[in-house]
Amino acid sequence: MIVTVTANPAIDKTLALPHPLARGEVQRLTGSESQAGGKGINVSRALRASKLDNLAIFPASADDDFTHLVEAEGLRMLPVRIEGKVRTNFAVTETDGTTTKLNEPGPHLSADEADALVAAVVAASHGVDWLVLAGSLPLGVDSSFYATLIEAVRAELGSASPRVAVDSSDAPLEALLASGTRVQLIKPNAFELADLSGISDGDTLEADPQLAADAAGRALERGADAVLATLGGAGAIYRDATTSLFATPPPTRVRSTVGAGDSSLAGYLLASVTGATPERALAQAVAHGSAAASLPGSGVPSPEQTQPDLVRIDHLATTGEHSNSIATSTKENAS
Repeated sequence: MIVTVTANPAIDKTLALPHPLARGEVQRLTGSESQAGGKGINVSRALRASKLDNLAIFPASADDDFTHLVEAEGLRMLPVRIEGKVRTNFAVTETDGTTTKLNEPGPHLSADEADALVAAVVAASHGVDWLVLAGSLPLGVDSSFYATLIEAVRAELGSASPRVAVDSSDAPLEALLASGTRVQLIKPNAFELADLSGISDGDTLEADPQLAADAAGRALERGADAVLATLGGAGAIYRDATTSLFATPPPTRVRSTVGAGDSSLAGYLLASVTGATPERALAQAVAHGSAAASLPGSGVPSPEQTQPDLVRIDHLATTGEHSNSIATSTKENAS
């Protein structure tokens, strides 16, 4: 059982234009589509596609349009009532692939509403394998909210607390790592990992898996037991105290990268709950991410659409020294 928390959800509304966007003019759409969005929701969606029991928790009233969208998908959910409405993020797409995004700021959560969200997560965490905290934080909530939430769960459940995975960035992730609250996994992308480790360019990490693994090692020192970092089309690295791995995906015809990182996290969690080795879990993560990228829009793959046995796993150095070479390269079938 996995619980996902999307603290700042959004309705993702796509507006399709048959021609370039023209400022100041009336234009007709060729179509529009709305979907419940947010990293935690995306993870829950991918887990459900693989038939893994999970619960999506988010702040929204029962009659909010967002709640209705989640319900229509058949996701198991626990909306925590707030006064404000869930924000809408607009994506205006043009035929040449250009996308213009317009994001609303979202509702302001009161202290009582934030406390209610914490209480709901604590109550839902009994008997759970993983607690996933994903995405940005809403207005009115301090950047230390994730640390506060984790400590509340651990104060209630003690040694029976679930493992915690965090997929966030900027102030919420920085505040968590600065708090001294340890988490079992963080899942940055290359650019978020670069920010965490003081490297100026995420492109550099995508091009150099050993450098990415070294950067992940510094994240371990700051409070994470393990790092799963996605490196775009290059694959992903996994790093913990004793293991450093790089996974290369099979050749993939990319159709959309929307939500691919969230599918990668779901793939890792799916393997983890079965007791898989780090090699196998990383292979499943990359297989899920690459399969998601081969689907249109924000589609999530079924297990049959993933190919973990085609993912190449290489062992990297764990010395923390910056190197452009892989220490040992062993082709594995992630078994």
